[in-house]
Amino acid sequence: MKLLKLVPDNTNIGFVAMRKWAFALTALLTVLAVSATAYRGLNLGVDFVGGLMIEAKFPQNVETDKVRATIGRLGVGESSLQQFGDPKTVQIRLPLPDQGGAGAANAVVEKTRNAMSAQFPGVTFSRYDTVSGKVSGELIRNGILAVLLAIIGIAIFSWFRYEWQFGVSTFVAIVHDVLMTLGFFAVTQLEFDLNIVAAVLTIVGYSINDKMVIDDRIRENMRKYRKMDMKSLIDLSVNETLPRTVMTSVTIMLALGALLLFGGHVLRGFTAAMMLGIIVGTYSSVYVSSSLLISLGLSPMSSEKKAAKANLAAQAERVGPRDDGAKP
Repeated sequence: MKLLKLVPDNTNIGFVAMRKWAFALTALLTVLAVSATAYRGLNLGVDFVGGLMIEAKFPQNVETDKVRATIGRLGVGESSLQQFGDPKTVQIRLPLPDQGGAGAANAVVEKTRNAMSAQFPGVTFSRYDTVSGKVSGELIRNGILAVLLAIIGIAIFSWFRYEWQFGVSTFVAIVHDVLMTLGFFAVTQLEFDLNIVAAVLTIVGYSINDKMVIDDRIRENMRKYRKMDMKSLIDLSVNETLPRTVMTSVTIMLALGALLLFGGHVLRGFTAAMMLGIIVGTYSSVYVSSSLLISLGLSPMSSEKKAAKANLAAQAERVGPRDDGAKP
């Protein structure tokens, strides 16, 4: 039986030769992502903005203006509506009642349910969430802090595990992956909630796993081919790890594709973020992170000098004077 090979043997793609185009594309996409996020903003879920979030499913396509007018007559505050997933599903956001706590919030939901059922027979409320403003503020801070600490911690680990150039390139690539995800959600206006924060952290973990495999191979080849040109060495390292990179990405995409089709609209944002993260993470690992090492001045000679200093220090410790307690 012939084995399936997504990447042929002896593949020799000149990734480094395209690094200037890759850097230009990366810079352009980063600017667009930041601009879209700043201009349009994120469609923050109730986890981050606080209030009531009600998801209503209608038996047929519905006009949001009619839904808004129905809710407006209830006197429960200004509503924000968005069609979610398909024209039959509408996401309704309402402010929390000033007094009454959970009981008052449940009363608003029940009041809205009765009015909607009378105006639109067959409508169902698939779910609703309630988050206070104080809790939402804490979630925003904790979510941002979690992502920043993950990125900084991974960059510091790469710095000490390899050399400082690896830490900087890893930091740049992961920040690029996160910004691409934020830009995607700003453009599509998919709901950005705690599930997406979890997806972003998962993307960071996947990206660093892919980058570590390539960085390990680069460091091994730097010791093995000490006189090889750095451009050729990085091309060799990336091509050697390319079958593993492609196979991992394809298998994960197949699993995410099944989750996108059968996971329901609740997981749609999470799955979309993960799929985008796999594509962007693979791109940044192959074209951005590895090629950036050349721009940062990494070379086999610098690694060899560092190893020589470490060997000299180890030898000095072995041959140094030893105090055995003997008296002169």
